[in-house]
Amino acid sequence: VLVDDLVTRGVTEPYRMFTSRAEYRLQLREDNADLRLTEMGRTLGVVDDRRWDAFCRHRDAVAHELERVKSCWVNPKLVSSTEALRVLGQPLERECSLVELLRRPGVSYAGLMSLPGAGSAVADLRVAEQVEVATKYAGYIERQHDDIARSASQEAQRLPADLDYRTVRGLSSEVQQKLNEHRPETIGQARRISGITPAAISLLLVHLKRGFGPQAQDARRLSA
Repeated sequence: VLVDDLVTRGVTEPYRMFTSRAEYRLQLREDNADLRLTEMGRTLGVVDDRRWDAFCRHRDAVAHELERVKSCWVNPKLVSSTEALRVLGQPLERECSLVELLRRPGVSYAGLMSLPGAGSAVADLRVAEQVEVATKYAGYIERQHDDIARSASQEAQRLPADLDYRTVRGLSSEVQQKLNEHRPETIGQARRISGITPAAISLLLVHLKRGFGPQAQDARRLSA
């Protein structure tokens, strides 16, 4: 995030180095840095065979355990009320998969693995942590994947050459000034202007959908 911003936005926004300022911070967690970057490092030739083998074993272990918690079910007949209250905070009234139980607030991977029928926990604590994080935040992570795909599809969307950004509802005066100064040709170019926030981009997209995009303007000129 920081390197990309230094290249595309300059050095006027130092706070962008913080993960909390990144648009897709759920994807940029420290616990999944190896899963995100090691394959690219291997392609670039900076990851040796020993490290690559260790990464592959770790990646496969995470994937295997994620599949196991999805397919393993806990029978309430095998779990006493005392055990259920200790691990789940409430009685287990029906058969549930491990992934369903792990998504509950306050339920940990280690605690869940102590229930009868849950199977054996993985020995590697890093694998256990990644399984727990990926499971608990799965819905949010999937939603952010969709946001990323949608954002990529909007990169090439054109902005009218004569658009007066003062007419776009909701934009701050500062953002209006920057857009009128730089005159970006596409949404992708607008995103890369220092100080243009995701919220501002959303307002631009809404403005275009209301019929102020270049195609709509061309149609109005032809009809006139």
